Amino acid sequence: PCPLCGPQLQGLCSFLQLSTCPEHLLVRFCGWLLALTPDLSYNSAAILAEQLFLKRVLALAQPPSRHLMAALTSFCSKYSQPFCRVLVAAVLQEPGEGAEQTKLVCELVEECLEPDCVRLVLSQVLELPLSEKLLPVVQAVLGRQEVLPSELFDLLVLTICRQAPAFATSLNYAKLVTAMLTMYQSQVR
Repeated sequence: PCPLCGPQLQGLCSFLQLSTCPEHLLVRFCGWLLALTPDLSYNSAAILAEQLFLKRVLALAQPPSRHLMAALTSFCSKYSQPFCRVLVAAVLQEPGEGAEQTKLVCELVEECLEPDCVRLVLSQVLELPLSEKLLPVVQAVLGRQEVLPSELFDLLVLTICRQAPAFATSLNYAKLVTAMLTMYQSQVR
């Protein structure tokens, strides 16, 4: 068992003020985390994803700094499942526009996430009411051209069809439907 789990790890993160440490130190800390052996447990990685990144990402009012982006991508490269379950889920559920957060999630989907995590992000989106904020995330997922399990693809098609009236004047929705018909024409019946 890990000597630093749950409450102890959260306490250590608070003590070290990891949620507010300078971003250039965050990059170094993530480098150190990635070098640890054995790898962090799922729960420890989830706690660290929350402690290191959640406040910073939810507070973004402009594009993330290169330091923050480097830290996010390096952490995400090794611990993408807990990262998606904690950070991406929180961003998707955050009310309001969240333009910078949405762009960040799209960038991570396009460039960092493994195929299973891309599918996880799509399933997280489909658990929520579709909104203008979420359409670019779905577009980013489709842009990866991953093979989607039939249940997930069917749910996506159903969701997009059901939501059509609400997005009658949405350019993002039109782009999404076009992308879906283009990329998955063999699956769309």
